[in-house]
Amino acid sequence: MSIPNEALQKKFSSRQGQEFNLVEQLLQEIEQKAAVSQQQIAIVKAQIAGKNRESRLLQLTMSEMSSIPKETPVYEGIGKFFVQTNTTEVKENIDKQSGELKTDISNLEKRLHYLETTAKNSQAHIEQMLKSGGKS
Repeated sequence: MSIPNEALQKKFSSRQGQEFNLVEQLLQEIEQKAAVSQQQIAIVKAQIAGKNRESRLLQLTMSEMSSIPKETPVYEGIGKFFVQTNTTEVKENIDKQSGELKTDISNLEKRLHYLETTAKNSQAHIEQMLKSGGKS
């Protein structure tokens, strides 16, 4: 059962009511920050999963490229058409893309760690405020 804010404010004196409003506002801000962090965590996890899929595809492509002879004609997709290239160029491109993906994944993992820490701290602050009963 929830007690309406008006009833709680009547219960407290003017000064206590002001402190209660400040605590309530602070609690709302922390809850909003925690909710935003949770949403961003979900987004970053999805981005990491996508980058991992791309990395796996590049690894599979590289293993296929290493199994074919160097003289084999290879075609690379550019927009809506394909251009014939040699296998060394394709391997160089794959290595370059793979390096970029590793950097992206590393940066996303750092961001994920930051967001998880932020969410954990927000949750701890909310619990602390609830345990203390709104006392500063």
